[in-house]
This record gives sequence, C-alpha cells and structure tokens, in this order.
Amino acid sequence: MKIGFLHSLIRKDEKLLIDEFNSRKDIELVMIDDRNISFNLGKDKFNLDVIIERCINHSRALHAMKLYESAGVKCVNSFHVASICGDKLLTSSALADNKVPQPEVRVAFTEESAIKTIEEMGYPVVLKPAVGSWGRLLSKINDRDAAESILEHKTVLGSYHHSIFYMQKYVEKKGRDIRSFVVGDTCIAAIYRTSPHWITNTARGGVATKCEVTEEIASLSVAASKAVGGGIVAIDLFETADGLQVNEVNYTMEFKNSITTTGVNIPKHVVDYVIKAGRGEA
Repeated sequence: MKIGFLHSLIRKDEKLLIDEFNSRKDIELVMIDDRNISFNLGKDKFNLDVIIERCINHSRALHAMKLYESAGVKCVNSFHVASICGDKLLTSSALADNKVPQPEVRVAFTEESAIKTIEEMGYPVVLKPAVGSWGRLLSKINDRDAAESILEHKTVLGSYHHSIFYMQKYVEKKGRDIRSFVVGDTCIAAIYRTSPHWITNTARGGVATKCEVTEEIASLSVAASKAVGGGIVAIDLFETADGLQVNEVNYTMEFKNSITTTGVNIPKHVVDYVIKAGRGEA
C-alpha cells in the first residue's frame, strides 16, 4: 500500500506517526511537503492509496485535500471534515444540527449587533475567531467597556475571519477541561488539561493528566465526531452542572503529550485507521 504523508514541519507528533508507519510491512510512505507541491487541476494523477493530512497551515491543508480528493485520492481526514472543524461557526452549527450539547453560541456580523447580543447573553462571554487554533486570539469579555474595545480592535485590525463575531457563553471550568481522542467509531483515550489560566490548552501551558474514558465521555465524543463527518479527531469537553458539553472539535489532532499520560498508543490507532481507509474499510 502506498500512503501519502502530507505535512509541513515534522514535529514530534509526525515523527511518532512516521515511525509507526515504517514499522508496518508492505507500507510505502511517500512524504509530501506542502511547501513544495503544486497542482494541475483536472490533469493530476497520483499513485497513492490514501493520504494522511498533518499540515500546520489550515488553508494549505484544506485546499490540498480538496484537490487530492478531486483527483481520486482518499484523504484522512477528508476535505469535508477539515472544512467544518476548521471553522468554529460551522462546527457549532453541525453540533446543533445533530443535537450535540455545547455552550450557548451566538453569531453577529456588526459591532452594534455583537454588543447587543453579548448583553443579551450576559457577561462573561468568550469571543473567538471563527478560524484559529492553540487557544490564540480568544477574549474573555467581562463588561461592556471590554466588549466595545475588543470589538473595535477586531473590526479595524482583524482579518476577514474577524469580521464574523463568534460568541460563546463563558463556562466556569474550575481550572480544567477534557480532551478526548476519537478514531473512527471509538473514543480511544482522554486527558484532563489543567491550568490556573482560563485557557487550558497544553499549547498555552496547560498540564495533561489521565482522564478515564467514561461512558458519557465516549458517547458524547463519538457523537461530536460523527456530527462533523468522522475520522480522526480530538474533542474538547467542558464539565458542567448539566453534564458534559462540547467546546471544539480538532481535525489535525496533536497527541505527543498524551501517549505516556494515558498509556494508549495513539499513533498505532491512527495508523491502523489510515490503512483501513486505504483499503476502503473506513
């Protein structure tokens, strides 16, 4: 089987996956650097059974997968999954359509309507860019003064993505949230991410500890994965008085800090799934 490995920089996560692929028999891994590829639309032919996407840049990943799929190559994750998970608004819409519990989310397109919406929701509110990762450019808005200032900055200095105001009701998570890992139809592992800061991403200094995969975590995580199209995803969960809620769904999941923590060989599960996809079994 010939497997394309679409990547940017090779980080520890990618090295772990490459080692796992290279340990398998009858697998030829073809490295595809997204900084070097080009496409000839309608004429491309690729001798690949499947591609695993591990790009850092969302735009490159999204467009490359669309073009590879148009040329007949299956991608993991798919363009459909990447397009939904890469946009928080689309993710929240997909979760709502599938009745997956999440914090209250509202969307507005102007400063005036955003201010009105925030005050209807009640402070505090978290303002997020529709496209972004690693906990960057999130704003916890505690009062009207902060709301007016942040909205003005986003309007004047922000990119196209900042012209859409995505507002999520702040959830008091008491210093931690949960990240679960879903491969196919199975929640294979989960971690707590703990931090004194209200943003608990490990990329922002959050500490990972093992979280037992309960029936509630597993069922909600798989439901969230199916809502966005399935595949290999990481789910961010909030613990609330009303049960677990889905915060975000990530389609190019990072797992290097979670293997030892959980005792689960995450790269093995990922590689098994990609091989099944290449055989048309996933």
